[in-house]
Amino acid sequence: MYQLTKKSLLLRLGIAMATITGFAFISMVSSVIIAELTQGVASAINQAGTLRMQSYRIASALLQERERGSHSMFSLHATDKLVDEFEARLVDARLVSVLSKNPKNELNTIYQYIAQQWYEKIKPLLLAPENSVLPRELFDASDGERDTVPSSSRKHTGYLAIVDLFVADIDHLVKLLEENAESKIRLLRLIQISSLFLTLIVVFITMYMMNNQVLVPLRDLLACAESARRGDFLVRAHYTKNDDELGQLGSAFNVMAEDLSKKYVYLEERVRAKTCDLERSNRSLELLYKTTNRLHTASISNTVYTELLRDIEKLLGVGAGTICLAADGKGRAFKLATTRQPSPGERDTCSPPDCAACFGSHDTHTMTFERKNKAPLPIVSTPIKDQHQQYGVLLTEVLPGQELEEWQMRSLKAVAGHIGIAINITRRATESRRLALLEERGVIARELHDSLAQSLSYLKIQVARLNAVLSRPDGKQEATPIINELRDGISRAYRQLRELLTTFRLKMDGPGLSIALEETIEEFRIRSGIAITLDNQLGGCQLNANEEIHILHIIREALANVTRHSRAERAEVNIRYDNDTGQITIRIDDNGIGINEEAERVDHYGLAIMNERASSLGGSIEISRCPGGGTRVNLVFTPHHPHYLKDMPQKSA
Repeated sequence: MYQLTKKSLLLRLGIAMATITGFAFISMVSSVIIAELTQGVASAINQAGTLRMQSYRIASALLQERERGSHSMFSLHATDKLVDEFEARLVDARLVSVLSKNPKNELNTIYQYIAQQWYEKIKPLLLAPENSVLPRELFDASDGERDTVPSSSRKHTGYLAIVDLFVADIDHLVKLLEENAESKIRLLRLIQISSLFLTLIVVFITMYMMNNQVLVPLRDLLACAESARRGDFLVRAHYTKNDDELGQLGSAFNVMAEDLSKKYVYLEERVRAKTCDLERSNRSLELLYKTTNRLHTASISNTVYTELLRDIEKLLGVGAGTICLAADGKGRAFKLATTRQPSPGERDTCSPPDCAACFGSHDTHTMTFERKNKAPLPIVSTPIKDQHQQYGVLLTEVLPGQELEEWQMRSLKAVAGHIGIAINITRRATESRRLALLEERGVIARELHDSLAQSLSYLKIQVARLNAVLSRPDGKQEATPIINELRDGISRAYRQLRELLTTFRLKMDGPGLSIALEETIEEFRIRSGIAITLDNQLGGCQLNANEEIHILHIIREALANVTRHSRAERAEVNIRYDNDTGQITIRIDDNGIGINEEAERVDHYGLAIMNERASSLGGSIEISRCPGGGTRVNLVFTPHHPHYLKDMPQKSA
């Protein structure tokens, strides 16, 4: 721990602060003491001043007594009251407390003289009873006779003769009180001015010392620190010989600069090593970014994989690469992409169908490829797999004299993993498209079977009946109804064919079911001239694609029936979602002629398809007459996994 010495800056600064504090303390203590000494002086001056006023009030009362007569009780009482009040003011504690305890003090002397005048001369004069004879010496101090005069005629005259001298004595007392207070204030002013002057001297001395012994060394140390910040560790502090704190700090700075100059070289080596690591990490991240960008933003092709192999060569600093994918479960593979270009006459590194060496035990390993008249070529085989399924291998050649580091191996594994994910996604997408195509073909086959195929079967039966009738001589008349039925069947088959074409061409992409419904309503409104309205209250109920397409087809089929058979002027399509039960209700009403008993025969296939679609939705469809006339188609079903957003706006048209 640092020990204080005579040259210590802390000690010298402490002495200066203690001196300044001492002067300030002296100034404050003197202020407190003088404030205590002058406490009550103002009140005493005021009290002494009231004695003058009281003296003149007594004189005024005597004059009033003279004018009213000596027998006025009011005047006598007023004079006595004023005498008592004067005496109370004379002995009041506010006046007596400021008197000095020294009996020889001039202030005490004048006060005692005033009190003596009051008690021995003035008060006896004022309190003399009526018709008493007063000594003449009370009226005229220069008159030595002992003759007496009546009090009624001489009291006011005697008091008025001595009151001016008495008031003059009181004025002298007030003046002494004021001079006493002013002397104390002058003493306080002298002490404060002296303290301030001495404080300024100490401050100036301290500032001079701080400038020469603190600021100048600090500037030198700051300049040295700035040089060290710029990397110049050869600079040294000059203020090192003093025994104070800054001298020791300068010595410590010089020692630190010496140590830093030795460690600077070591730190530069560490920085270069860390910079190299960061460059490697940056190259690895760049490779992963390019891999992800190439595999997930562009269509997968041999060109993409070839560019990816070139990225691996450039960013990892390795040789040519090859991507091989497994062809079957028998250990054979095919070359998907490669950047290797063998020299003329040199055997290629890939030699199918013997691919077991490359695939190995389904983990990363290093192989050696023997070359004619050349050193063996090391090749690193990294498995391309995703979710524990291997799709192939990534083969990377190692340059002569090179040994792959850990970060390069990690990068190769990461790239191979991304390739495996891309291949897995591509295969899943292909499988999904194949399944969708098969499902679409099944739907087409079912639609053809339920509509056009049955219509053609019906026509075939009618043709057989027509042949049988025409083979008889009298069958011409019987053939006419059959021909009409054939004509109607052909018309229905043609109409069903057009509806199937419309159905298969129907698309619902982009905005979704709501926009498709509005477009369908507008299409049938223009085509039929019927006023069709849509009230869609699905809100935020999100349906899957299968449910949306079935709903759209059922509504189209119902509106087609309204257009062909109902002779209606208006129709309404209402869609509701019940959040409590989770059911969707679709109702199509018209004001036409209403459904009849022949409807099942006339439009057999359309109604059957609507029922089949309702069954596919897991619901039921009911076709009946409306209470006010017309036909009602009512579909009720429960969606499989609806996502309902209560705050989404509802659309209607």
